Amino acid sequence: MATESIELGDDLLSALRRTPNGFDQEMRIEAATQLYAQQRVSQGKGAEIAGLSRAEFIDALARCRIPVSQETFDELMEAMRRED
Repeated sequence: MATESIELGDDLLSALRRTPNGFDQEMRIEAATQLYAQQRVSQGKGAEIAGLSRAEFIDALARCRIPVSQETFDELMEAMRRED
């Protein structure tokens, strides 16, 4: 497993009112939701990156106003037509 570290001053964490662990979790969720929004990862992989269950990840997507479905409107319409 690859590990990446970012050094942040205590003053930054204090200004953000975050503990190191809280900031780490927030950044993992932010990265995962953005990767999902860019269609670079699935919900399952996004949840794994964020350290959340899939249901919790879907809740995080909703809080960020990121659509849960990665299908376009046209793709959904085509799928509905095939089911008829």
